[in-house]
Amino acid sequence: MDLTKISDALNQYIRPQTFPVALKLCQSDDELPERVRMPMRDLGYQIALCQATALTRRFGWTMALGKEDQCCIGGARTMGFESAGAGGPVGEDKQLEPGKYKYHLTASLERTDFEPDVIVIYGNSAQIMRLVQSAIGGPGGQGTVNAVATGFGDCGDIAARTVLSDECQFILPSGGDRIFGSTQDHEVIFTIPKSKVEAVVEGLENTHKIGFRYPVITDIRHRPNLPPFLEIPKKAE
Repeated sequence: MDLTKISDALNQYIRPQTFPVALKLCQSDDELPERVRMPMRDLGYQIALCQATALTRRFGWTMALGKEDQCCIGGARTMGFESAGAGGPVGEDKQLEPGKYKYHLTASLERTDFEPDVIVIYGNSAQIMRLVQSAIGGPGGQGTVNAVATGFGDCGDIAARTVLSDECQFILPSGGDRIFGSTQDHEVIFTIPKSKVEAVVEGLENTHKIGFRYPVITDIRHRPNLPPFLEIPKKAE
């Protein structure tokens, strides 16, 4: 996986306002990069998974959250740090196997030195439209994108549902992500599992060539239908 090429393609064709995020689910300490921030060790307090993603996409920080770093029951259940019977807003369909993973690792894609399991992009609806178009393979394509709009626990959709389904996800940001992760009203989320990354990048290039663009090209090459008060008065003959 050529992360530089992927980052360049996203910046060229999508132009996101925040860094695309590389997400890896780590099973051991050996998988962590040398330079990484861990909330309890480096910040002195616990945070939620959506906060870690926000710190990565807005500040460019590389963040690793283990069980002791995580304070939100939704994120703890997503990562399998807490059992399914522990309550919280994350359904069983977006929880990772209990005990399988030790860390939720995020880094800005352009500075990543590990192979991610998922690439996460926050953007406006037009930017995410371009990713959906690319993921399905353009007009008439046969690719698959799942649309998730529960409004609860998007950390489970991002980390667990994407990995477990191995499909791209179009995700409505949840309430917690908006409150604690600083997600804005205009933003939605798109995730790409590692098996689909090359196809999405190729789709971006191909759909760009046939005229699908961001910023979206508008139809302005014609004479406008002006209201009378804006029309230049016609000279009397």
